[in-house]
Amino acid sequence: MAFIEKKDSGWRAKISWYDANGKRHTKSKQGFETKRLAQQWANKMEVAKDKQQLSPTDPIFVEYFLEWAQTFKMSKVSDNTKKRYINIGHLIEQYFGKAKISSITQRSYQQFINSYGHDHSKSTMEKVHGTIKSCAKYAVYEGTIPRNFADQITLVWDESKTRHVEYLSRSEIKSLIASLEDNISPKYVSRYMILCAIYTGMRFGEILALEWDDIDYNNHTIRVNKSYDYIAHRTKKPKTASSNRFIRVSSKFLDLIAPLKVNGQERVFAPSDGSYISSSATNHTLRRHLAKCGLEKEGFHFHSLRHSHVALLLFSGVPLYAISKRLGHADMSVTAKKYAYLIDELRQQSDHQIEEILEDL
Repeated sequence: MAFIEKKDSGWRAKISWYDANGKRHTKSKQGFETKRLAQQWANKMEVAKDKQQLSPTDPIFVEYFLEWAQTFKMSKVSDNTKKRYINIGHLIEQYFGKAKISSITQRSYQQFINSYGHDHSKSTMEKVHGTIKSCAKYAVYEGTIPRNFADQITLVWDESKTRHVEYLSRSEIKSLIASLEDNISPKYVSRYMILCAIYTGMRFGEILALEWDDIDYNNHTIRVNKSYDYIAHRTKKPKTASSNRFIRVSSKFLDLIAPLKVNGQERVFAPSDGSYISSSATNHTLRRHLAKCGLEKEGFHFHSLRHSHVALLLFSGVPLYAISKRLGHADMSVTAKKYAYLIDELRQQSDHQIEEILEDL
């Protein structure tokens, strides 16, 4: 039974319940403008109580988030992702201060999204919101809060800060390959890494960690089962379990990288001193050869080669399922979401094709 009373600061509602050990707990909230609003809150708490969704604790939002991240997330993610959780914790603290998690409403959370989103990119907002929503979902499951305040939220972002990744057409890829192969030698490891990204769609860290034992020259396959973390300076498991995969490659590509064996290293893309080529060095090489080809691609970088690889396969009619497996995505929905802009372009081309077929009837 809820207890409602009038206070100087407004109406106050209070409920109580007993846990499995017979200990009595209470939860209250005050400052309601009317008795009716206080009663509505109490009714929601009674329903949550019946569903065993109430917790006797009411932690500070940022403290709860950081404890959740430390307990369930940080032990199995990369150092970069750990930093993202910590940064989101700082963000929560900056905006919500020492507010209790129970005080966060959909309205106040939407206001936070509106405030932070007006000068941040779409991808940043998706990561921030997705992470906080997962935390709030667990808080509901644990009974700390009665419902997820991050549900039914409209994402806001700054379109000018949202990077629209450029990709190379088939003819542009051929032009870049010709430039990279011109007078190539094993000492130009960055060139070979760029070629690898074009031919395989592999990530930068996966290419750095690739070893000769991972290449099957008889079956024309590459095994991807590790990645190099440049920040932590260590080789680790791939980004996700699905990233463990075999990639089919052409004999042309295998013949192309074979000269690198003279560097005498276990890793394929290691210079003779065994060092790791940096992303900045590789991007410098990429920009230089794009310029030689007369290709002006603002914001184009090494990872854009992965997008170009996807575009090449999509526009050549390779099924999305096969592309998804090749990229190491968990399922096709991940690929479809990430490369939606390419799929939309392909759809538009298909629409024109369909129209031409129907006109010819």
